[in-house]
Formats: sequence, C-alpha cells, structure tokens
Amino acid sequence: MRIRDLLAAESIELNGSAAGKQDVLNKMVDLMAKSGKIRDVETYRKGVFAREEEGTTGIGEGIAIPHCKSDAVKAPGLAAMVVKDGVEFDALDGAPVNLLFLIAAPNTEDNVHLEVLSKLSVLLMDENFTNGLKNAKTVDEFLKVIDDAESAKDEDEKEDETGAKYKVLAVTGCPTGIAHTYMAAESLEKHAAEMEITIKVETRGSGGAKHVLTDEEIAGATAIIVAADTKVPMDRFDGKKVIECKVADGINKAEQLLNRAVAGDAPVYHAAEGSRKEEKAEGGSTAHMIYTHLMSGVSHMLPFVIGGGIMTAIAFLIDTLMGYGATGGSAFGSCTPLSAFFKYAGGLAMGLMVPVLAGYIAYSIADRPGLAVGFTGGLLASSGNALVTGYNWADSTTGFQKFIADFAFQGANGGNTVSGFLGGILAGFLAGFIVLFLKKAFSKLPASLDGIKPTLIYPLLGILIISILMCFIFNPLIGLINTGLSNGLTAISDAGYITVLGLILGAMMAIDMGGPINKAAYVFGTGVLATASQMIEKGAQPGDPAVQACYIAMAAIMVGGMVPPIGIALACQFFPKKFTKEERGSKVSNFVMGASFITEGAIPFAAADPLHVIPCTLIGAGVAGFLSALFKCTLMAPHGGIFVFATVGHPLLYILAWAVGAVITAVLLGLIKKDVK
Repeated sequence: MRIRDLLAAESIELNGSAAGKQDVLNKMVDLMAKSGKIRDVETYRKGVFAREEEGTTGIGEGIAIPHCKSDAVKAPGLAAMVVKDGVEFDALDGAPVNLLFLIAAPNTEDNVHLEVLSKLSVLLMDENFTNGLKNAKTVDEFLKVIDDAESAKDEDEKEDETGAKYKVLAVTGCPTGIAHTYMAAESLEKHAAEMEITIKVETRGSGGAKHVLTDEEIAGATAIIVAADTKVPMDRFDGKKVIECKVADGINKAEQLLNRAVAGDAPVYHAAEGSRKEEKAEGGSTAHMIYTHLMSGVSHMLPFVIGGGIMTAIAFLIDTLMGYGATGGSAFGSCTPLSAFFKYAGGLAMGLMVPVLAGYIAYSIADRPGLAVGFTGGLLASSGNALVTGYNWADSTTGFQKFIADFAFQGANGGNTVSGFLGGILAGFLAGFIVLFLKKAFSKLPASLDGIKPTLIYPLLGILIISILMCFIFNPLIGLINTGLSNGLTAISDAGYITVLGLILGAMMAIDMGGPINKAAYVFGTGVLATASQMIEKGAQPGDPAVQACYIAMAAIMVGGMVPPIGIALACQFFPKKFTKEERGSKVSNFVMGASFITEGAIPFAAADPLHVIPCTLIGAGVAGFLSALFKCTLMAPHGGIFVFATVGHPLLYILAWAVGAVITAVLLGLIKKDVK
C-alpha cells in the first residue's frame, strides 16, 4: 500500500484558508468526508477534536498531522490542505501551520496503514519535499511530488537490505509510535548519509518493530544509539557500547549522537547486571531514567491530590456558610455532618498521594513486583512510626525488644517521624531497587519456583527491608531534623524577631509542601495558638504583644502555604510554554487549593522539577510571610484559607501579602524554568 492509495484527489485543497485551529480542523474533516471513507462524519469529527485536546498535532516547521482512529472510519484515508497564509494551530514551535495532513484510521487490529503513515511522517522531514507540496499548482502536481519522493524512499530501503555491514545501529521509539519514532529514524539516517556513516535504524512504532537489528549486525557495530521514550529490549546489547537518550534527541541532536557513536564515546551496557555505567551529561541516561521513574509516580498521584484537595476545600466552605468560620477552631471543616463527610473522604484521598507516588515510582523501576514494596514505603513515609504506648507490654520490654519499642516505634516522647512526600520519593526509589536486587539475588533458583517469586519472595523480603530502612533510619532521622527546626523557631519567636520569623515560616511552608519541613512550621503554628489560648485563660488580653505574636506567626504560616499553588497556577496561565498540557490543565484546581490553604496542589510540580520550582515557591512564600508579619496580620484559626478570613486581622493587607508572594513565584518560574518539549 502506498500513500497515493490513501490520498484521494477530492480530499486535497491547495488554496485553503481558515480563521483558526477549530475552523481548519472542521474543513479538514469535510475534505476527508469527500473521499467516502468515513461512515459517521460527526463521530469522526468529535474524535479528531478529542485527540487534539490530548496534545497538539502541530509538529513544527509549519506542519500539522491531526489524526483519529475510530469505528466511524470505513477504510484508512488521508486528506491534505495547503494554507499559504498560515493558520494558528498551537504548534510545538509556536509558528503558524501551512501544510496539513489529516489521517483517518479504522478501529481494527489490522494496522497496515500505519507503515504508510509513518512513511509520510518521514517524508515530511525533508524540506524539499514539503516545499514541493506547498508550491504545487495542481492536485496532479501535488500527487506527483508524493509519488516521486515515495519511490525514491523505496529504492533507498532496497539498498539498505543488501546485507551490508553497519558501523552504527539505532533504535527509535515514542509513546504513541507514529510520528516521532520515524522522524528520529529519518533524522539519524539523513545525518549519517551526510557524514558517510553506514547505519541501520530499528523503529518500534504502534505497528510493531520494523527493520529489527540482527545478532550479526549488533556484533559488528561500533555502537548502538537507543533514542526512545518507551521500553526497548536491551539484553541483546550486552557488552556493546550503548548511548541511551530521549527520542527528541534523535531528531534534534542526531549529528552529536552519531559523532559519539563513531568515536566509541559511550558506556558499555551490561544486561546481566540490569544496569550499566550511566553518563552524567545533561539529557544523559541517568537523569532521563530518574525523570521517567519520577513522572510515573507523579502522574498517578495527581488525581488524588486534586480530587481529595477539592473535597477538603468544600468541607471548609460548608462550615463557613454554616457560621463556624470564626468559632470552629481545630475542628473547622468537620463542624457539621455534611462537612465532616467531605473532609473525611477528601482527607483519605489525599492521604493516599504519598503511597501512590512511592508505589508507582517503584513500579516504573521494577515492574509489578515493586508496587507492594513501594506502597508500603510510602505509607510509612506519610504515617511515620506508630506509637506503641497503648500496648500493655510497653513498659516491660527489655533488650532488643525495648530498642524496637523506643526507637523504631517511638515511645511516648519519641517525637514526629513523618517524612512526607520527600520520604515517599525516597521510599519509591529504594523499593524499586530493592526489588531489582531481589530479582538478581534469586535469579538462579529453579524455574519451577518462578511462580512464587513475585507473589511471595519479592513482597515479603521487599516489605521487610523497606520497613527496616524507613522505621530505623529515614523516619527517625527526619524526626531529629524536625526537632531541631522546632527548637530554632521557638528561639526566634522568644527573641522577638517577628518579621524574620514570618519570613522563615512562610518559606518553610513552600519547601516540601506537606513534608517534614512544612509540617514542622505548621505544628509550630498550632502550638503557638495553643500557647495564646493558655495565656488568655490566665488573664492576658487578645491585644497583648505576646498573644498577638502567636497569631502573627499563624498568619504567616497560612499565607506561606497558600502562595505555591496560586503562584504556579498564575505561571501556567502566563507562561504556558514552561509546563506540560497536563500541568496546565490543573491550574484551576491549584487556584482552588491555594485559596483553601492546601499547599499539596504544588507537589506534582515540585516533584517534577524540584531544582527550578522549589526555589521559586520558597522565595514567594517567604516574601508573603514577611509582609504578613510586617503588616501585623493575625490569624486565630489553624486552617481554612479564604474560608477563615473572618478571623484575620488586617485582611486587606493580608490579601496584598498573599498576592505579592504569588506573583513573585509566578514571575520567577517564568524566568528560570525551562520550556517543556
């Protein structure tokens, strides 16, 4: 099957015009309908727009390839349009689009058309080819440009199949398996030809693996380039020099990759060890591996943060409407049965975010056996070490048993051991590599025991090891750090440096967003509120400086916690190129959570890019806390966001401090965060 078999003459428009992206997509669907290959035009149209919502198909360089696979398609087809003046299409490079191909694919297991579509994607990488299409005067001339290019490509592929030895081998693959897989292959082949380097590229697209590398070819190659964002069978490369990178590097950095491959500048891959020496350069395999595993956890965690956070915010709203904004105190959010239901359910959902984060980081590293170990590590990170004081044997234990009771389980005065989402990230990576270690350790067992490895050996030993590490090392260690932080905060408060205290407390709320540092500041705030209540019970007045200092500290804490989600939401609005489509889609949720004092809305952003996001949120929240303390804003409730503003002293100045901190965070993100690709 050739491209000409899919592209009907009546589905080509050489003098197209459109008012915008929606208009041009509608016109492309109408062109496709003229071919007679669409069973239900409106269903197909909805499918095209739904696919576009997932991410733009404007691939850059003035080209867009919208597509849809649907039951509404009778047979695979193409439609084409040239828009000489260009049309805004939200393309990846931000430039207008003037050449569009619309793809129609039937929803069947037969994907023979994908080979043709991949060939089209490769041809569109050739500037001479696209210029020929754009300048065609007639439909016949347009089709001739395609036929000539396709015939030349077929001849090149025949030459590649002569059995010649290849100096460099490559594998390309992208998550969707259509465009970027073949664009990377074409870029590598094109640059190799210019550099007179013999190369063969295996493409792992949605239609399966093509041009699969043989053992003989692998043995004779100088190096192998694996430019993929999907899993690639790697055992076959054992002992060979392998460069691993993103599929985008295969498109944009082909010449650099080929130079490295020819020079042998690559680590040796060791399949038996399950790992290899990692390269440290930016975009190298170590950073890419860590980023991929981390994103697996973050993407699965995000729904829990958003759903649970908004339900918790609804609980605060209900209590405010019922008149408990100023009197609810620590029970605010659960003063009525309905609000208590929302807070309970929302709290449970949000309580799962750290275990889910850890579980799916481990899953990404070690596959399904890593889930149980990762979830357990995440639960230990979010819950800390359980108190043991309620057991009847607590005071009678001796020796090693007493050590466990006093240290791992934490006795009555054991302190806080919650490590939060930072502990969850650590637990996820630990769990994944623990399971990989167990797989290697038990790889020599008889094949008859393979069935019990993932159901008995890996979970039992993995959970035991991660529990020991979290309970005996990481949770107690972070608990000691928290104790030191709390003592330092108390000393600053006692010395009367209230604006400095506001700065520090606000910044602490925005470092780990619900983790140990954040919790240390919040626990300090609830503690000073209790101190204020005790002073009033002993005869002090609410306006006394000591009492006011307690309320000022709590106000700085809350405004610091409200800044990160709002600042990030503003950055998503005004600097969209800095964030992925999924991140931009959460900006409304972040507005709601930020206004409700739910800092956790910022966690996915901080976890995805901590080196750029955390400094921005820290500075913005610190400034907000400083201004709040400088304005002597006070807060008598420990939670609630805008729903407890009835208890805030100097509310307008408090809003100003909040707004300034959020804007600073947004501007800093716009300045220092890199554009996403």
